[in-house]
Amino acid sequence: MSRNKKAHAAVLGANFIFGANYAVVKYITPSYLHPYALNVVRILVSLVLFWGLFLFRPGKIPLEKKHIPRLLLCALTGVVINQIFFIKGVSLTTPIHSALLSLATPIFITLIAAWLLKEGFTLLTFLGLILGIGGAAMLILLKDSHHTGNQILLGDIMVLINAVSYAFYLVLVRPLMKTYSGIQVLRWIFSFGALVILPFGMHEFLQTDWAAFDMLHWMGLAFVAIGATFLAYLLNVYGISIIGPSATGAYIYTQPVFAALIAIGFAGEAVSWTKAIAALLIFSGVYLANYKKQNGQALG
Repeated sequence: MSRNKKAHAAVLGANFIFGANYAVVKYITPSYLHPYALNVVRILVSLVLFWGLFLFRPGKIPLEKKHIPRLLLCALTGVVINQIFFIKGVSLTTPIHSALLSLATPIFITLIAAWLLKEGFTLLTFLGLILGIGGAAMLILLKDSHHTGNQILLGDIMVLINAVSYAFYLVLVRPLMKTYSGIQVLRWIFSFGALVILPFGMHEFLQTDWAAFDMLHWMGLAFVAIGATFLAYLLNVYGISIIGPSATGAYIYTQPVFAALIAIGFAGEAVSWTKAIAALLIFSGVYLANYKKQNGQALG
């Protein structure tokens, strides 16, 4: 298998893990593990693995002081806000809602890049934003026959905040990737993020009744902490290094498909017309918001 095919397979695998993560998180939290305690587990495992990897493959470029403020912002948006709101949001809403709302990330990336990086903002981009936001609003505001209540609404809003925060992170981290390796950037981002997440969720972590966990719960916890936090990040970094960030980012569109199949097959979640129409609006919005960029790459 060529390096290109291996990279595509790695990125597809990463997004399958991310897609499955919605249902797995929902399975273990909040019934057996508080969302903030799960954040502590994720950050502790990631720190051990990323710094363990450093011992075998140390970063050759020393960290420059001028990059520390940007790393702190990346840690805040990509780890602290991202993980806290994601886990808590998924614990309150449904896996399909979570996956579809997270798909709005590319739309927010386009908007934030136009604001911070002064990238082009066209009529198609504006229409894409309207469609994507409309689809997200439909999911958040319209109740269906299977799920109702303020907890679903709160969970949807928290997942949407997570998507906005992660979009900021992806825009802010771009300059760092030009200086440091992806693994080195992730190592420092998770280290700085741990300074906030560990104190924030340590009380819930210490109060966890670990004796109540059975084998499936431990497997689910390992999947979230190792698979969806450490392994998936590494697979994405590998993909970026070979096929580039644009091709890697395009695979985010597969997450709702994987999430829906797993949620329907294992979590018993139903697909309604509301979810189908909202998905169509969000997919269309992402396509239009990125149309010019994709078209330019194809012609180049």
